[in-house]
Amino acid sequence: MKDELTAVDIKKMKEEIEYRQAVLTPKFKEEVARTRALGDLSENDEYRSAKRELNRNYSRIRYLKAMIETAVVIEIEETDEDTVALFDHVTIWYEDDEEERTITIVTTLRNDVLNGLISKESPLGKALLGRRVGERIKIDVNENYSYYVEIRDLEKGADDASLSIN
Repeated sequence: MKDELTAVDIKKMKEEIEYRQAVLTPKFKEEVARTRALGDLSENDEYRSAKRELNRNYSRIRYLKAMIETAVVIEIEETDEDTVALFDHVTIWYEDDEEERTITIVTTLRNDVLNGLISKESPLGKALLGRRVGERIKIDVNENYSYYVEIRDLEKGADDASLSIN
């Protein structure tokens, strides 16, 4: 399955790749060289740590490039004022918890559950898209667990470039 991302997602990934290649890679290489000069590599934890950071940087660059290559760029469709769409802020009532929360529906790359950014690919995100204020919706998490929410309020959103990518 290909990830559906917005043009802003692609732009942010390209910016991160450029930053990692131009700023972080030289910095990490310099640290590897500095720690290598400290002596015996078999007992040099600083060297191993520096190599690990350089490899993490390379890994992140590879991951971002692969995401860009395989992504399907989507356009954000305008919907009715009371219909949930991508980047909208949705206030929902969780029946089981008797709690109201406001979440934002985002692309998978900007998912951050702890900060209320819910992927459109998650069970909750999928269930909410296209629904309207006042609807009660069953969220099927898996074969054994589901729960109900009610859409209480909706504020239309936009593709916010300030949201970080993960």
